[in-house]
Formats: sequence, C-alpha cells, structure tokens
Amino acid sequence: MPKPFSPKVVTANALLEGDVVYLTAGDEWTRHLHEAELLQDEAQASQRLLDAEMRPLEVVGPYLADARASDAGPRPVHFREEFRAAGPSNYNHGKQEEHA
Repeated sequence: MPKPFSPKVVTANALLEGDVVYLTAGDEWTRHLHEAELLQDEAQASQRLLDAEMRPLEVVGPYLADARASDAGPRPVHFREEFRAAGPSNYNHGKQEEHA
C-alpha cells in the first residue's frame, strides 16, 4: 500500500550563490521557508517540481521536501530540512548573520 501524500515544498540550491531556496506560489525563488508554497496535492506538487527542474539557469537539485503548515508559513518536518533552512553552519553568514 502506498504511503499517503504529505504536504511538501519545492526546494533547491541557487545556481550562483549555492543558497537554499524555496519556490513560492508566485513562481519566484525565496531564501525563506516561511514564504514557500505549501503543496497539499500530489499532482500539483509533481507539476511544480517539473516546473522547477526546467529552470537550470537559476537552481540546481530541486526536490520535494516534507513540510507542515503553521501560522508562520511552512515549517520543516525533518531535521535535514530544518538544518538547510537555518543556513550555513560553519560561521555566521547568510541567513545566520541576519539573526546574529
């Protein structure tokens, strides 16, 4: 029996900077997970992923990541995605510098 579909976001890495990015409902890339489009439908999620894969001059490695809804927008389900959303861990730069 197949596993039931769970909500997802489309994520990738920005081609030039390497930053983690998320696809918004407005078809733009954002570096903030809470701005990402939360996909509740499996067919729509597959189509959005295909759309992202057709943008190789903008991003590399797009995939669907599990997410959950919250009052502040999508939140990560797995540790890996929580870690990616936080930004680089070697020193404060990028997203981490904003919070320092």
